[in-house]
Amino acid sequence: MVYEPKPIPTDGVELGPDLHDLVEKLAENNHDHWARQRIDEGWTYGEQRDDTRRTHPDLVPYGELSEGEKQYDRTSVVETLKAIVRSGYEIRRRK
Repeated sequence: MVYEPKPIPTDGVELGPDLHDLVEKLAENNHDHWARQRIDEGWTYGEQRDDTRRTHPDLVPYGELSEGEKQYDRTSVVETLKAIVRSGYEIRRRK
């Protein structure tokens, strides 16, 4: 079987600058969900990732992640928000 990913096309979808805070909040939330799942599975912080010992260097608060790791979470959030908009939904803050 050959798997061929078919994500919702988000080319041309622009998110307004008013969503910057939401993106950051959701990126942190995404990291926290990931970390909670790993901790629940018995993983702990370690300077090196070790699948056998279940240690991972990213089991730290979001604010302590490298900029590259934060960007990974932000990209995931941005693509999700763009897919929501492309699917016909609006994202706006309640007044």
